Amino acid sequence: MNEQIFQFFNSFAGQNAFLDLLLVFLSNWFGYLLLGGLFIFLVFHKDKKQGARDLFVVLAAAVVAYLLSKVVKALIPNPRPFEVLTDAHILYTHGGGDSFISGHATFYMSLAASLFFYHRKLAFAYFVGALIVGLARIAVGVHWPLDILGGWVLGGAIGASVYYFYNRLSIPASAE
Repeated sequence: MNEQIFQFFNSFAGQNAFLDLLLVFLSNWFGYLLLGGLFIFLVFHKDKKQGARDLFVVLAAAVVAYLLSKVVKALIPNPRPFEVLTDAHILYTHGGGDSFISGHATFYMSLAASLFFYHRKLAFAYFVGALIVGLARIAVGVHWPLDILGGWVLGGAIGASVYYFYNRLSIPASAE
């Protein structure tokens, strides 16, 4: 089933130049727009103390997500679709053997999940962003659907865990 879902999304690649450019943009560069927008929102938050807290939690979740995705990749080597399937449409070159889990899916889902506890409307946009990035990475041929799903699950768990641990360890405002 993993291969069938991959084939479906990857079939969008190689259809026309505009769609290929769009998929490459969504799989890589769109994430930078998400990061830039988030940084601007959190830095210019109307409540500076709350904005600093939010920025700390989101950045902590992002760093943990990045590091844990690297650990999982090292512990569970897995070939990328283009290394296994001769008919995969590849829209750009990428390293091999480290497909599981998707670091992009983990990272962007951790942002969305950590935002969820402070800014629900914004978090919804970031959940959609994580979905778009993940599906685009399947379409361009660099990830299997289970790589993306695993990244979303791990990223969501990291975002929620960082929020939880921050709140358990922080000093309540009334105790200051």
